[in-house]
Amino acid sequence: MKNSHILSAAIGSLLVLGLTSGSANAAEKKMETEKCFGIAKSGMNDCASNKSAHSCAGQAAKNNDPMDFVAVPKGTCDKIAGGMTGDSGMMKKAM
Repeated sequence: MKNSHILSAAIGSLLVLGLTSGSANAAEKKMETEKCFGIAKSGMNDCASNKSAHSCAGQAAKNNDPMDFVAVPKGTCDKIAGGMTGDSGMMKKAM
């Protein structure tokens, strides 16, 4: 029975280490986001808008306003119809 306890403890330790490193990877991926303007639904934006139309999340007055953004995983905004990053030429024109 001692061997089974040792084996159980070893397996448990490996599982804990795996879960911990998985959480760290998820946190790193979460940090890799970009602001995607022009795709937020009314009341579903993240934080303040460009040009100070409002000061906080959830205050977008209309759908797909080019001044409101939603944080999306980095590299996906360009794949969304109507999405513009702050670095794109289209976003600079809208400002």
